[in-house]
Amino acid sequence: MRRALAAALAFVAVSAGTIPAGASATPTATTVSSNWAGYTVSGSTLSSVSATWTQPEADCKTAAGQTAAAFWVGLGGNSETSNALEQIGTESDCSLNGAARYSAWYELVPAASVKTPLEVSAGDKIRASVRVTGSSVTIRLRDLTTGKSFAKTLRMAAPDISSAEWIAEAPSAVIPGGTRILPLTDFGTVRFANASATTASGHTGTISDSSWSAARIDLLSEGGPGGPGFHPFAEAAGGSQAATSRLAAGGSAFAVTWSQTGQV
Repeated sequence: MRRALAAALAFVAVSAGTIPAGASATPTATTVSSNWAGYTVSGSTLSSVSATWTQPEADCKTAAGQTAAAFWVGLGGNSETSNALEQIGTESDCSLNGAARYSAWYELVPAASVKTPLEVSAGDKIRASVRVTGSSVTIRLRDLTTGKSFAKTLRMAAPDISSAEWIAEAPSAVIPGGTRILPLTDFGTVRFANASATTASGHTGTISDSSWSAARIDLLSEGGPGGPGFHPFAEAAGGSQAATSRLAAGGSAFAVTWSQTGQV
């Protein structure tokens, strides 16, 4: 998600360390993050992750400045010690002049995110997947509404395959001396469906599968600047939150709903 914002700013996902050290990761456990909402699973060596969602419409009428919201699936990045994350997704952003913008991107952390040529619009149904085989990472994004797709296979020195994620995120801006989590776009509700992961041994299951441990994440930002460097627990620039629902459809579906802090 890195792209020009201003002379001193660029978008980048702050994508690791979402689950605090020692937090319980059971299907009913809920943790709080300053930039992630959704579900993560760990406890198995994983080779792929996938899901579908409908691209949310950005409500920019009341946005006080620039906002951003990213929706993605990925492997890795779910610990404070992780240095890698393989992810692909879409964004619903509001510009400084109040215009809604939609885009698709991928990122192989620690490398910068890359915008894809795939055009997406609010209301489009999106299918996304990440697959890792050795040092090979295949990312796919298909707009099921338009029929257009993007796919690419890249090499990565040390992919992280210790976890899988289905996430709505408040991305961050790189500023001199550190990072700052941007105010989260009012995206209403995003619904993930057909969520699954596959182990290195070939077993495929939903988020609630007994082959791994799942954790539900709620996003809560409290305002304030981020710290220096790569700081996944940096506080956000504006008070907002995103609440994650319980799993449905046999553990393959859930929703994330945006609100101002104090409204949920």
